[in-house]
Amino acid sequence: MSATPNSDFAGTAPQSTRASILIPFAIVTLIWGSTWIVIRDQISVVPPSWSVTYRFLVAAVAMGIWALIRRDSFRFDGRGLAFATALGVLQFSLNFNFVYRAEGFITSGLVAVTFAMLLVPNAVLARLFLGQKMGRQLVLGSAVAMAGIALLFLHEARSDPQGPTASLVGIGWTLAAILSASTANVMQASATAKRYPMASTLTIAMLVGAALDAGAAWWLAGPPVFEPRWGYVAGILYLGLFASALAFPLYFQVLRVIGPAKAAYSSVIVPVIAMLLSTVFEGYRWSTLAAGGAALTGLGLVIALSARRPNR
Repeated sequence: MSATPNSDFAGTAPQSTRASILIPFAIVTLIWGSTWIVIRDQISVVPPSWSVTYRFLVAAVAMGIWALIRRDSFRFDGRGLAFATALGVLQFSLNFNFVYRAEGFITSGLVAVTFAMLLVPNAVLARLFLGQKMGRQLVLGSAVAMAGIALLFLHEARSDPQGPTASLVGIGWTLAAILSASTANVMQASATAKRYPMASTLTIAMLVGAALDAGAAWWLAGPPVFEPRWGYVAGILYLGLFASALAFPLYFQVLRVIGPAKAAYSSVIVPVIAMLLSTVFEGYRWSTLAAGGAALTGLGLVIALSARRPNR
């Protein structure tokens, strides 16, 4: 992965405050903030790997149709196929299998809060492989946001009904997911990613991911299992169409403009969205810790997204 010029690093007004960035950023954050409740419902009967498989089969079909409508080319050279395959392995297989398994040990809220740490490896890997530095204001915003995440984490850990062993296992699965997702994020900001049409690249990546998910599911849980329940089917369609086929192209496009570190703020604010939705649909009750953590993450988001990017 090589460093590429980015106008948002030039010291001018930050592109991350423009409507063309804020609107898709908000859409992605709202969608992904709702997925944790849906994923929790998905693992009641069907083994996690099969649910992941169905999700990305739906996403790949939708993404492929969109690529055909756009007339994006599916003619990839070896490098392009290798890139799409790696993206499929990291983003659409390992990442989501780890997340679904984490939710079998800890609450969806704790998984979401832990996943907010994506900001850290995104910033580190972007510095190492893309040469992108974090300015003082971005560092300040990150520090404020992570303080909020710490409060949210403490609140969720206290309220988690599982024992300490289960919690550690669940957090371990989540950390593995974070590393996979972060590597995929930085790949999307590289020069290689920009050489190939995003829609057709994601179609191949999602197909690769679904195939690997199916192989892992058959090995770990046996033949396909499907729950013919309306809520389960609706969940698969929502996760496949909205949380994957719609959200990932929007997120990766934003990431290419503002960089992996700022884009990772989507994962920082997602737990707050998840908690707000849980308040409406599950009767979630806010504590002082949770409210303080949510306020700090929001403040950190505003500080970071309004930061100018430093020169390299």
